[in-house]
Amino acid sequence: MAEVQLQLEITDQEANKENSNANHIRGSRSKNYKWWLRIVLYTIFVLCGQSIATILGRLYFEKGGTSKWLATLAQVGGFPILLPCCCILLCKTLKANNIIGTNPPSFLKLVTSVYVPLGILSAGSCFLYSVGLQYLPVSTVTIITASQLAFNAFFSYFLNSQKFTPFIINSLVLLTVSSVLLVANNKSEKSAGVSKAEYAAGFICTICGAAVYGLLLASQQLAFRKVLKRPTLKVVLDVILYQSLVASSAIVVGLFASGDWKGLKREMEEYALGKISYVMTLLWTAISWQVFAIGTVGLIFEVSSLYSNAIGTVGLPIVPVLAVFVFHDKMDGIKGMSMVLAIWGFISYAFQHYSDHKKSKIENRIGSEISEDCSPGEVNHADN
Repeated sequence: MAEVQLQLEITDQEANKENSNANHIRGSRSKNYKWWLRIVLYTIFVLCGQSIATILGRLYFEKGGTSKWLATLAQVGGFPILLPCCCILLCKTLKANNIIGTNPPSFLKLVTSVYVPLGILSAGSCFLYSVGLQYLPVSTVTIITASQLAFNAFFSYFLNSQKFTPFIINSLVLLTVSSVLLVANNKSEKSAGVSKAEYAAGFICTICGAAVYGLLLASQQLAFRKVLKRPTLKVVLDVILYQSLVASSAIVVGLFASGDWKGLKREMEEYALGKISYVMTLLWTAISWQVFAIGTVGLIFEVSSLYSNAIGTVGLPIVPVLAVFVFHDKMDGIKGMSMVLAIWGFISYAFQHYSDHKKSKIENRIGSEISEDCSPGEVNHADN
């Protein structure tokens, strides 16, 4: 009788184990599916937002816009469109915190250690980028901006312990060479009415803007890892909202301090496409950059800052091709070679990330199988 009872217990344990394994597999697949869905959504935001905002940013200068500070403000000033989402998510977060009893970091700590530093970096990067758009063809600016992946990798190495594999090193070298090639192309690339000094200033500012942006993304990843930690959309939107608020405040101070605000009325009246187009260009530029920001910060939170930057590099072929039709930019051999190298560099990095993700899935599956094999019921039987 005791033997029959023992066999029944063993049979029940095996059945429970099989049910547990099946539920675990279904839950893992569902979680993996949702993760990839978020990655795809954020990627679309990055590619579409970046391409549209870059074209509109150049259109502002092309049709008579002259204020670098206003163009900079358009890159970060669209954050109020996120306020309704933040209010809705705030109510849900307060209810969840009351149920779970979580203790998020204090607002003062977040302001001093996260929002203000990120906002200042964002303002600096956007201003340098605006100078580049004013003096360089948009296709040139876009390809130079690819170097931000190298800067991001450099800063991530120190801030986030980013590992350098042969594929990542190959990617960074290719992206750096693609930008350097454009220096040899400067004679044929200068826009009408742009002097050598202005072209040089645009080139240097774009490189520096890429460096500051690389530092910004690495710093965002560090903030998520060390301070924020909570994996919610509310946290992502908060970072974008308060970072943009700080950046916008700094840019507005620069706008008034430089005296650029005095000429904005005349600039709108003399805009080649008219007053309404002037306002709509700036408005949709601001909205597009906010879409880009949501995608960027989302990818940083889900994967890493280097991956987010690499996805932005995928948009390299989009903007130069659009610029050929919209602004009649030249697409000569050197620029084409530079673009090919940049795309090659991204593919190299993407393959490395795919390999890491596949390896991580295998390790997680092995770990879960080992933990299930060592279940409490089996341990108790072993003790008896």
